[in-house]
Amino acid sequence: MMKKTTARALLLLSLFVAAVSQSFAQQSPKLGVINSQDVLERAAEGKRVIARLQDKDKSNQAILTKFDEEIRQLETKINTQRLTLAEEALYNMNADLQKKQTDRKRVAEDAVRDFQDLQVKLFQKVQSELIPIIEALGKEKGLDLILDLAKSGAVYYNPVIDLTEDVIKRYDASKAAPPAK
Repeated sequence: MMKKTTARALLLLSLFVAAVSQSFAQQSPKLGVINSQDVLERAAEGKRVIARLQDKDKSNQAILTKFDEEIRQLETKINTQRLTLAEEALYNMNADLQKKQTDRKRVAEDAVRDFQDLQVKLFQKVQSELIPIIEALGKEKGLDLILDLAKSGAVYYNPVIDLTEDVIKRYDASKAAPPAK
């Protein structure tokens, strides 16, 4: 009985040692991180995208400001001439005011939708251009996984594994090179 228990214990111990040594033989995964927000803000193409979006926003704001001014002028005219205008003229001015307010609302909604569509289109373009660069960096550095700090919610990382600078340099270089013919 004692020999069986000892034999089982030795067998279990040898299986345990084999399993532990096997796990130590496997290499830990190598990780890298990038900060896509940083790439967007600092890479030349990212700066162009941000500038284009800012221009679109300024253009939209200018259009809405014009509507706001027209609405303000019409409201002022209605308020100052309310007592002297004929009922039909006052009715027409109020109808014009409501139409302008409705038009402004529609223009604002269209502007928001157009801006969001442009933003998605431009960000997807940048992302599609960055992925091959990030993949190549990962392969060169022998990495198993690259996380995006802007999206991952990482609490801590060793700055040594941050590839953001390399991604920015390569992305800028890829945009500076003349297109292949």
